[in-house]
Amino acid sequence: MARFELRFKRSGARDLRAIPGRDVKKILKRIDLLAGNPRAEGCIKLTDKEYYRVRIGNYRVVYEIRDAVLIVLLIKVAHRRKAYD
Repeated sequence: MARFELRFKRSGARDLRAIPGRDVKKILKRIDLLAGNPRAEGCIKLTDKEYYRVRIGNYRVVYEIRDAVLIVLLIKVAHRRKAYD
């Protein structure tokens, strides 16, 4: 399988900077795995949009998969209470 390019939306990168450092390491490790397989186990498709989400502890990463150009666009990284606002 081809490796996807990871891109952060500006708001997603800003979200990541607001998270404590030890949690950021876990999140970045999981995000890196999305480049190899963006639909891996634990990935859930959201019903209202063409977005997917993956859970990392109390945090959620919401992203979009663009298969035609092999890009995973990271939309939002947030605590589970605020991830779907």
